[in-house]
Amino acid sequence: MTAAHKTLPMNTVLLVKNIDNGKEIVVRVNDRGPFVQGRIIDVSYAGAQKLDLINHGTARVQITALGDAKKDAEQIREMAKTFYTGEYYVQIGSFAQKSNALRLQQRFTQAGHTTFIQKYYGPDAIYHRVHVYVGKTLKGAEQAQRILEQRGYKGAFVIAR
Repeated sequence: MTAAHKTLPMNTVLLVKNIDNGKEIVVRVNDRGPFVQGRIIDVSYAGAQKLDLINHGTARVQITALGDAKKDAEQIREMAKTFYTGEYYVQIGSFAQKSNALRLQQRFTQAGHTTFIQKYYGPDAIYHRVHVYVGKTLKGAEQAQRILEQRGYKGAFVIAR
């Protein structure tokens, strides 16, 4: 079973617990997302079945990062340090029209920011997501996200690459 998470390192093993019914699963992060504000994780269909989410679609969950069983406590602590560092971006917009994404990207690029556009193939359309680079720490990225939201980019959220 696998999951998508915005910021945890790829291949992180997680214990996911459905708070409402107590059911638990173990998943491995293999994708980025969910690209919806307020959601912290997407689990695979098999995981959703085991958590009893199929009829509900979403639920309140508790997530615990698990260490590799072959590692001792010190190795797990060292591994956990990397959970908060990496390459962080804030998604500041998602557009069906590529020209709108390009305009927003250009505005940030002209202001000296590193940006890129990620294509997402949705069920009804192709979306162009504008991401702006915000640093190498999760704490700094979250601060940048708050600033961007205050400047009018409502729904902005942090992702890791």
